[in-house]
Amino acid sequence: MAVTDLAELIAGLSARLDPEAYVWASVPTVPEGWDPVVTVRESEGMTVVLPEAQADALGLAYEFRSARITLEVLSALEAVGLTAAFARALADEGISANVVAGFHHDHIFVPWARRADALAALERLQSSARG
Repeated sequence: MAVTDLAELIAGLSARLDPEAYVWASVPTVPEGWDPVVTVRESEGMTVVLPEAQADALGLAYEFRSARITLEVLSALEAVGLTAAFARALADEGISANVVAGFHHDHIFVPWARRADALAALERLQSSARG
């Protein structure tokens, strides 16, 4: 059952760091055979987030080498305050966060070089909610 209570959401964050590096690019369309983890259709083109190794193999120009942190808590799409809470925890550490909300989980893309700091900040946030 998806959770809406903010205190329960923060206490159950269970942040999981993906070991793979991800990169961001803008393309007119997503060609067959590509396997991005995120796509966003914008008026300027299609934003794709895909593993760096895949982008390199495709010869794709990209930006923002990032790490993906998945919050394992099953947050309801209508839950209020979770994004603000983890964004504040990361901002307090000077870490940018690009957030993608999936049906089951929130995914936070942070600068690759700050991935350990981001994970630690999220773990502190979770600990503070557990008392």
